[in-house]
Amino acid sequence: MARGGLGREFRWLWTAYAVSAFGTRLSFDAFPLIAVLVLRVGPTQVSALAATGLAVGAVVALQLGPWVEFRRKRPVMMTMDLVRCAALLTVPAAYALDLLTFPQLLLVSMVVAVADITFTAASGAFLKSLVPPEHLVAANGRFEATTWTTTMLGPPLGGAAMGLFGPVVTLLIDATSYLLSAAGIRAIGDREPHPARTAPPTHTAEVAGAGASETAVGAVGAAVPAAPATQKTPTAPTAPTTPKTSTPRLRPTDLLDGWRFLLADPALRSLFLNTIVVNALIMAPAPLLLILMVGELGFAPWQYGLAFAVPCAGGLIGSRLSRRLVARHGDDRVLRVAGTLRACWPLGLAFIGHGPAGLVLVMVVELGLITCISVFNPVMATQRLTRTPSDRVARVLTAWSVTGKLATAATTALWGLLAALTTPRTAIATAGLLLLATPLLLLTHRHRPGGAPRIPAPNDHQNPEPLQKN
Repeated sequence: MARGGLGREFRWLWTAYAVSAFGTRLSFDAFPLIAVLVLRVGPTQVSALAATGLAVGAVVALQLGPWVEFRRKRPVMMTMDLVRCAALLTVPAAYALDLLTFPQLLLVSMVVAVADITFTAASGAFLKSLVPPEHLVAANGRFEATTWTTTMLGPPLGGAAMGLFGPVVTLLIDATSYLLSAAGIRAIGDREPHPARTAPPTHTAEVAGAGASETAVGAVGAAVPAAPATQKTPTAPTAPTTPKTSTPRLRPTDLLDGWRFLLADPALRSLFLNTIVVNALIMAPAPLLLILMVGELGFAPWQYGLAFAVPCAGGLIGSRLSRRLVARHGDDRVLRVAGTLRACWPLGLAFIGHGPAGLVLVMVVELGLITCISVFNPVMATQRLTRTPSDRVARVLTAWSVTGKLATAATTALWGLLAALTTPRTAIATAGLLLLATPLLLLTHRHRPGGAPRIPAPNDHQNPEPLQKN
């Protein structure tokens, strides 16, 4: 085991993530910027671009979560990287041929959204198999720090690249980063076991001791109960029966299993609802903020990128503090305090003005928001992984991602309509006011030790053993 207990495989996964994250942040808001600067669209279409890609991508990805659960995660991740690379390359090609259209941007955003959700589901399950539970906070903290480091460096460099080389050059770099990410994931090595759905054994083994347990028979959660105390036991030993392994097949009930698990655990349910609402109210005004700053207030693209890049130093601070704060105050208190504080900042964005003062205001608001988010996110992500059995991680993460993207898409479309009826500034202020009420969703959060919750379903079983380390 390497220093910190993370190991060589994690370092390759972390490297692959860092490369793709930098490419993504370099192309920060590239689609809406291309829509505004090249296709000359208005606020409604910019919001529709953000909303449609998320919504359609989430609906298509809905069936992929259970599918990913029964596949090896590493090949799925590499495939999704290659899909995103190919989809993004179509935009520079169409631009070079003077064939770029708004519908093409919509289509590419949908494909990328599907691949994003699928990759996230696979990578979460893969991470849990790579890193021991006691090191998950450290691992998630590294990802969080990388996210904010690339966000700090990427947008200003991307804005400068757009100014020097044209509006689509950052998409070329982003596509290349996905290709490099796939190469990094491939370098992890091919020792991942192939998940399989198994059929129930023909005989139920006798359970020793007073605390009878259930026998797991598959990744979907079906179980054979232990023999009742009154059941007659065999008088002679019998050879153990090997479970029959069948080809994994997607069942209709698998599609809803992620939501059932999330909603059955009060702690996860509270985090789930709070995160979905907060993210939607933060992301929905983002296209309107671009319209306000670039379209109405006259900020250049590089200034817009700089305004959101400098505050990302708060992400480095928060991600490094999260583990220390948990050790000192406990994860429950950290989640409550950081979750409350992160809701207090976005209202300030409604007061942006012209010139340097406007940029400073954006930077101050974003610094406070990002610092709180980067404390909250690693703790939330770790609790989500540790409370979810290994055989359900992909479905839970898919349910979380799909719900988040659908909620963000619907809210973004609604806020685009609100901005058209009023003004972008009014819509931004409305989102900020609503965010002030979201800490109420954390009041029911109570972390119960002991791992994953007990689901009150007769055929539900949680795998007590983690996946084998790769």
